[in-house]
Amino acid sequence: MPAIVLVGAQWGDEGKGKATDLLGGRVDYVVRYQGGNNAGHTVVIGDRKFALHLLPSGILTPEVVPVIGNGVVIDPEVLIHEMKGLNEKGIDTSKLVISANAHLITPYHVTLDKVSERFLGKSKIGTTGRGIGPTYSDKIARLGIRVQDLFDPSILRQKVEGALLAKNQVLVKVYNRRALEVDAISDALLEYAEILRPYVADTSLLLNNALDENKVVLLEGGQGTLLDVDHGTYPFVTSSNPTAGGASTGSGIGPTRITRVCGILKAYTTRVGSGPFPTELLDEDGERLRVIGGERGVTTGRPRRCGWFDAPIARFATRVNGLTDIFLTKLDVLTGFEQIPVCVAYDVDGVRSDEVPMTQTEFHHAKPIYEYLPGWTEDISGAQTLADLPKNARDYVAFLEEVSKTRISAVGVGQDRNATIAIHDLIN
Repeated sequence: MPAIVLVGAQWGDEGKGKATDLLGGRVDYVVRYQGGNNAGHTVVIGDRKFALHLLPSGILTPEVVPVIGNGVVIDPEVLIHEMKGLNEKGIDTSKLVISANAHLITPYHVTLDKVSERFLGKSKIGTTGRGIGPTYSDKIARLGIRVQDLFDPSILRQKVEGALLAKNQVLVKVYNRRALEVDAISDALLEYAEILRPYVADTSLLLNNALDENKVVLLEGGQGTLLDVDHGTYPFVTSSNPTAGGASTGSGIGPTRITRVCGILKAYTTRVGSGPFPTELLDEDGERLRVIGGERGVTTGRPRRCGWFDAPIARFATRVNGLTDIFLTKLDVLTGFEQIPVCVAYDVDGVRSDEVPMTQTEFHHAKPIYEYLPGWTEDISGAQTLADLPKNARDYVAFLEEVSKTRISAVGVGQDRNATIAIHDLIN
């Protein structure tokens, strides 16, 4: 049976939670494979809205086993708080499985993230200040602390001590902050050991065995393609690989077991934080998209920057992820616009570019080249099939499919989990 990847195909916040939740009843495992509590999914069920940060969206579907893979960085306090909050709302979190190899966000990671971002001033990256970047830095520098270290107090203390040798020097001598104590950090982390122990497992073995038993595994990333540390708008990116390749390394499932990759695209474009954004709107249309689309970050509450659909980005996402399908979200937000521009290429210093430019400098200079499509005024929130959409809305979807060079298999027409038009089956 298939392993399916759902990946954000813009700068994140595309509606991956809705897509994951839509498929949740038909899959057996939902796996978060990268990122931390710097990402967020919003899932609306009836009149209830759930904001998820670390937990996979499948946590809301009773039949699904939700898994936090080895590629995720976990703030244990945030995770426990999120689980408690769902339990208080009647959501069972007892099936959750956490990789023993996932790395932990510690108090010193959060401290370093915040002070270093402030230190950069106007050159800041626009991080969430949750300690994500410093944790991934320690992982690569082989100074990281993993979930499994919670169960060996001696090893844990040694690792904290080794990490703080250099970090306290930076905190004190560069940022004029107080040094952190090894015992205080170690003791704080050890308090989580017995709470998390029942959930911890070898998730790579678990998931591969599940595939051998003809189970369906759904892999979901946080953030989006243009925030990928290798393929995104560097340095204004996240610290991990939300692209489809990250699904293998972040879950322990080999790439040959992935049979479908579905990219999530908004019918327009948004991003949070600093960095280039060719179609960004700084006018009434941008504010209208922000208000109607409810465009604020799930995790930070920051208003999202809004702009028109960017086809070169969609083609770029298709290429680097190997997309087989697109889930187009928030089509309903465009209702009422007399005409809807779509960026089909860029003008880069007087030269037309049909693809995302190779260099950071060129992308910063890119100006959108638009084609204009007629809008619609009809309410589409109740549409169940493409035929239910007004002609101009159908034409808009068809045009996006053509310029993205990937088939659109589902279209979101409202907030509710049922407000989706299914065109092609994403599983069979």
